[in-house]
Amino acid sequence: MRTPFYDQHNSLGAKIVDFHGWQMPLQYFGIIEEHKTVRSKVGLFDVSHMGIFKIKGQDAENCLQNLLTNDVSKLQENHALYSPMCLENGGIVDDIIVSRVNGEFLMVVNSSNIQKDFDWVKDHSMSALIDDTSEQMALLALQGPLALDVLNEVGPKEFDKLKPFEVTNSKLFEVDCIISRTGYTGEDGFEIFFESSENKIWDKLLEVGSKFQIKPIGLGARDTLRLEAGFMLYGNDLDENTTPLEVPLKWTVKFETDFVGKVALENQKVARKLVGFEILGTKRVARKGNGVYFNNSKVGMVTSGSFSPTLNKSIGFCFVSKEVPLDEIIQINIGNKNYDAKVTSTRFYKRR
Repeated sequence: MRTPFYDQHNSLGAKIVDFHGWQMPLQYFGIIEEHKTVRSKVGLFDVSHMGIFKIKGQDAENCLQNLLTNDVSKLQENHALYSPMCLENGGIVDDIIVSRVNGEFLMVVNSSNIQKDFDWVKDHSMSALIDDTSEQMALLALQGPLALDVLNEVGPKEFDKLKPFEVTNSKLFEVDCIISRTGYTGEDGFEIFFESSENKIWDKLLEVGSKFQIKPIGLGARDTLRLEAGFMLYGNDLDENTTPLEVPLKWTVKFETDFVGKVALENQKVARKLVGFEILGTKRVARKGNGVYFNNSKVGMVTSGSFSPTLNKSIGFCFVSKEVPLDEIIQINIGNKNYDAKVTSTRFYKRR
């Protein structure tokens, strides 16, 4: 599958890779350079591979309140929230962002889960109307400290009033868009929804943003950026065998509401937790599946790992038994050799 911007990626010299069946740009001019561009200036991401559902009708709010662990009843018009969506046993079906905009709900789901999520929501829809608009809508992410400057060049200068997780309707280049102040990089930024036929927006944003040294950014830097910022990736750090109480998502679980998986989570005796780690004394990178050891016993595994261009060190996430404290020294097996690592928060980077 290809997004509406596939030809533009090729013309810019992107290295194209298969990502859950999508032909996506891994990098354009180097992952580290792209990463630093987003941290210092502004980058443009094609994230049109993500699933986009519209949920409307009289039962739309009840449908989502039943499916999400977070409290949808408190979601105001033109706002968004983040939430896991769980199975009856508490395992995570997916982690999503849902916005209430234009009198309906807009749900963004992970590309690897589009069909699974659609079937799950449909099966629990009550009388709500569920529409998979993934093919009809494009989604771009404008991320970095100069993202606001780029948007203010092309639209009404209203975006500085938009707070994080707020949403607005606007026009960019005479195209109707929904714009949210959200992202997956740890920087300020915006995500822009519009009809997939309007692929000129990609070129025009790069053109207008050239005065701010904007660059197109691929999946490689997207992964290192999200890891530094402490954002988890479904399929690595989260899956159907993981609950929100085992990862740093307890804040999204509102037990005062009723939702699928509530009873299981109320009764769960949490035995493991997801933590961050920093490898000591080497820049070798841990990868998903590497074993994690404490006091000569295996206590978990690595779920995500990378070299951090911002911090100049090897970092990652791993599961360990809940008894392992912060700042403890653990060992991670890389290439059949154990390396010391320090247990940290999952948040390695926070923008100024």
